Amino acid sequence: MNWIARLIRPILTGLVLCIAIGLGYVVWGVYVLDPWTRDGRVRVYVVIAAPEVSGTVVAVPVVDNQFVHKGDPLYTLDPLRFQLAIDEARAKVAGTTDEYELAVANAKRRRGLHGVVSREEVDDYDSNVVNKRALMDTAKAELDTALLNLQRSTVYSSVDGYVTDLNLRVGDYATAGHPYISVVDASSFWMNAYFEETKLLGVKVGDKARIKLMGYPEILQGHVVSIGRGINDNNGVWDRLGLPDVSPIFTWVRLAQRIPVRVEFDNVPPEVLLSSGMTASVAVGPIQKGGNGILTTWLQTHL
Repeated sequence: MNWIARLIRPILTGLVLCIAIGLGYVVWGVYVLDPWTRDGRVRVYVVIAAPEVSGTVVAVPVVDNQFVHKGDPLYTLDPLRFQLAIDEARAKVAGTTDEYELAVANAKRRRGLHGVVSREEVDDYDSNVVNKRALMDTAKAELDTALLNLQRSTVYSSVDGYVTDLNLRVGDYATAGHPYISVVDASSFWMNAYFEETKLLGVKVGDKARIKLMGYPEILQGHVVSIGRGINDNNGVWDRLGLPDVSPIFTWVRLAQRIPVRVEFDNVPPEVLLSSGMTASVAVGPIQKGGNGILTTWLQTHL
């Protein structure tokens, strides 16, 4: 029995050593060779619903984080001022139209008095017709603008999405061009995965991607859409004398820069709630074949 015990010990030691070497090989491949990163951020397009006209807010039919469809009203400005502008523009159109018609009739009568009215007078009346026509067209354009302003007094959602960070209230004065409500486009979520430059060799446009959100156990599927072609270089900043500001570095250690890679989701389960700013681990490329494939995938998306 003693010889059996003496035989088992080196066998177990060798087995543990082999397992350690195998794990070391897998971890080395995951951390050094395989393209993956823990620095992934969920991004989304946000539509800023700013009014094109100014006025007092009289209705806000939405609440914070509410889902809205394209064309749903977000808020409405007081329409009274815009309706008064329409009435004024219509009265101006009626007046200028009457003046134009009168000028046309006068010019027509002058052209019929051959030999009685001078050519200069006929030209003056024809010129007056042109001026009155321009005034009438201007009045009609002002009416169209007033009608458009009334239509734009209600701001609608341009996408299907979620109202976010709603602080607008009835009684607030909204100024044209200033953002008051933001809508997150529900169909535009994507990932920005920041890969170290040493791992970009294994990243290609069209490659499959595996995404592990920090808050969910599921591994989502995606694909690489594009690779960023530029990041900011702090050494390129000039000082007040126009000289480049170059930061000193410790040459023994060179830190790899991180390059943004855009990854689109292939499908998102209904139970997974995406929110801009979420963090995730992202691994790119096919899953390795063989016994270490499952382990590699787990390490890439959890460590």
